Amino acid sequence: MATTTVPEVKKAPINLTANAVKKVKEIMAQQNPAPAGLRIGVVGGGCSGFSYSMQFENAAGMMDKTLDVDGLKVFVDATSAMYLNGCTVDYVETLEGAGFKFENPNVKSTCGCGSSFQV
Repeated sequence: MATTTVPEVKKAPINLTANAVKKVKEIMAQQNPAPAGLRIGVVGGGCSGFSYSMQFENAAGMMDKTLDVDGLKVFVDATSAMYLNGCTVDYVETLEGAGFKFENPNVKSTCGCGSSFQV
């Protein structure tokens, strides 16, 4: 009896919701020249030790992982990828305001203002 092996499907280290991808593409379309993609990372600082960063980039760096999320190129450096593994980025609009929200399973605690975290 022959056994078939199912290829392992690697899950992307970072996931962006459809709302987040739509908003990023909207903002990118307004840039001149249009950037190549979005960099998502973790930087030191904030009350709890780390904060998230998002910025447009024209190309991937040498040590970056490049992800394709619904046609959007997302660049993540190797160090940030460790802290963002399994993270979901969403774009939410509420009465208090609108913005990108990170749901990160690696976070042990956050600060009172909610803009920094500890792993």
